[in-house]
Amino acid sequence: MFHRIPSLLLLLCLLLPRKTAAQDMPDMWNKGATANAAHPGLKWFREAKFGLFIHWGLYSKLAGRWKDSSYYGSGEWIMYRTKAPATEYAKVAQTFNPTGFDAAEWAKTAKEAGIKYLVVTAKHHEGFSMYDSKVTDFDIMDASPYKKDPMKALAAACKAQGIPFGFYYSQFLDWHEPNGGGNNWDFKNKDYQEYYRTKSVPQLKELLTNYGPLGLVWFDMPGGLTPEQTKLMIDSLRVLQPGCLFSSRVGHDLGDYRDFGDSEVPPVPIAGAWESIYTHNDSWGYIQHDLNFKSPREIIHLLSNVASKGGNLMLNVGPDGNGKWPAYSVEYLKATGKWLQTYGESIYGTTWGLIPAQPWGVTTSKPGKLFLHVWQMPANRQLRVPGVTAKVKSVKILGSNKTLTWKQLPEETIVELPVTLPDTRNTVLLMEYSGQQPDLSQLRTQTVSKEYPQAEIPAVWAVFNGNAKNKLFTYSHYFGDWKHDNCITGMVSPDDAIVFPLEVQDGGDYKIILDYACEPGSASQQGLVTVGGQQLHFLTLATGTYESHKPMEFIQHAVGIIHIDKAGKQNLTIKPVAGNKSELCWLRKIILQPVN
Repeated sequence: MFHRIPSLLLLLCLLLPRKTAAQDMPDMWNKGATANAAHPGLKWFREAKFGLFIHWGLYSKLAGRWKDSSYYGSGEWIMYRTKAPATEYAKVAQTFNPTGFDAAEWAKTAKEAGIKYLVVTAKHHEGFSMYDSKVTDFDIMDASPYKKDPMKALAAACKAQGIPFGFYYSQFLDWHEPNGGGNNWDFKNKDYQEYYRTKSVPQLKELLTNYGPLGLVWFDMPGGLTPEQTKLMIDSLRVLQPGCLFSSRVGHDLGDYRDFGDSEVPPVPIAGAWESIYTHNDSWGYIQHDLNFKSPREIIHLLSNVASKGGNLMLNVGPDGNGKWPAYSVEYLKATGKWLQTYGESIYGTTWGLIPAQPWGVTTSKPGKLFLHVWQMPANRQLRVPGVTAKVKSVKILGSNKTLTWKQLPEETIVELPVTLPDTRNTVLLMEYSGQQPDLSQLRTQTVSKEYPQAEIPAVWAVFNGNAKNKLFTYSHYFGDWKHDNCITGMVSPDDAIVFPLEVQDGGDYKIILDYACEPGSASQQGLVTVGGQQLHFLTLATGTYESHKPMEFIQHAVGIIHIDKAGKQNLTIKPVAGNKSELCWLRKIILQPVN
């Protein structure tokens, strides 16, 4: 996977700069359109919505341990983290014998989970090939006692289940090869062109030739090639399988669809074909002591959130060295599949929701249909859906014949929910309508209601003034644990105000909480929150210095309580006061809590 590591700065300069540059929302999120946007394979890809990633290699055998030490984070990077000599690390292959691998079982479990495409590591950065390669002897056929090609079996099993099959291939990093990228502790004076000529490109051609029609090739960590050289490589591969999609990490914006950073979801709907990638626990490759698995609820929310932005979720599983999936991955993925059996119509083949995220959940869309993903029931059971101007024909619980009572008003439609919902994780309502429904997905106005514990509003949804702008911060708490937060920066003078348009549904008292990071040099700057003529003064509090390879600290700073007399539209403004010498803070979100 893609990981930011200080000693790889030279490599990272070759990657997309999108991840750390300060750019404005929403245009920044629709940048980076790929060069092959008309590829016919994009139709199935955009409809699929739910993919399965599988990281499997020698690192799976190590299970997060090297010699007498345990490692946390990205297990597939253990060779790099330990600076294991290539010759010593290669000996792991001598005991790598995954006799528990069952291709039919993998494909069947993926099918039961509702997976619509599967991608498996053919070669990760460690350089070991998980298939029968004639280009090298450092592969599962020649270097291990297994003596079989598991990728042949898996490709056939996926075909039998009707699941498009694809390979992950690390085209530049290869810690086993003298000319491969990344291993500078064993090898100096590299010839990257020689590596591409003798291993990388020949292996890619093997994969595109010997395993039947591929849905996609998932490249990773580009480097060592100019845009022109990358295009020549792509063109030579397209000849073999014109229908195969190439991921954006092939480099230089030459992929067919866009992949965001590891564990990153854009805050707004994105045009075009794109994918968000997450792993089921904290590591991509198997670590025996990593049991922090996402629950079925978390997977379902993640999947519906990504779909509500118009993208695909590809969720990773890391099988162990014997070829078995973690028990929690099997159980929780199958539970997700059962949810999809009932509510899959609201995910597969949809586009982003025409209504922005609400306190109760998110939406997805199809022509004439709006799917309401109810994550949280309002206390009064009155589900308020703003901005529906098309004629509502019916509202029912998806997967049943239960029709709900609804009332359409000029600015909102109110749906009467039952006392209990069929699925407390995410019950989906199907609202069918006639006529044209405007796309309000970029609507800035955010709902605030006493029927929910609190309203959390991402700062990127504010209206920016002056020098206020959005910046994407990427950081980690430990190796490979990448977090991505969009924050408002550049607020120095009162002219740099940001404004949150609110639709307040219930009058009363609300506590205002600002969620932000603040470097010590910017602490004790004066700020002002105003709502309906009321003012809340505050001083920013120091959290810590931002470094991309270290944790980024945020504080939830309660700045006071405001009173709103009655329901209606309000503007909440945050701005520095005159005389500040540096920016106020890096604001991630605001929280409004009803005072009961």
